[in-house]
Amino acid sequence: MTAQTSRPRLTAQDLKDLLGARLHEEAVRYVTDRTGAEREYAERQVLECLRYLYLVSLHRERLSGLFLPVEQEIDEIWHYLILQTREYRALCEERLPGRYFIHHRSVGYEDYQREPGREQVIEEALRWLPLYRAAFGPFDEGALPHWTVVRFLREQLDMSLDEIAELEPLTSA
Repeated sequence: MTAQTSRPRLTAQDLKDLLGARLHEEAVRYVTDRTGAEREYAERQVLECLRYLYLVSLHRERLSGLFLPVEQEIDEIWHYLILQTREYRALCEERLPGRYFIHHRSVGYEDYQREPGREQVIEEALRWLPLYRAAFGPFDEGALPHWTVVRFLREQLDMSLDEIAELEPLTSA
């Protein structure tokens, strides 16, 4: 746990800088052009995509290969970034903390849930929460539309953001 808490929390600007101003602007424009979203919402989507990639890079052994815990729109941004092959490779291998290429594998939730089983899917979903909190602070209202598990906890289980912030993984992995 000390490795998680020894790093300073990353700001939105830190992540934007990792991506680079030009590619960040292109990604935001991609979202607004494709979806008609307001710029502020599109910027938040790009931010949450970068947070996802940062966590996978930082916690490769714990998170690589797990089901994508973010909404489809965030996955679409990831696809867009991957298509910018030179810039995406540099992001992964030079600027993100793990310094390795983050591969993408498309699998639907229904198919994924059958593979490991329901209990493992729940454990894997909860694994993200303390890692996100350690890197970026607790989830806020702006993150809810983008992180499937957090939105589920809030809307279906009626948990407050404070209660969600206190959740820990189910296992001591």
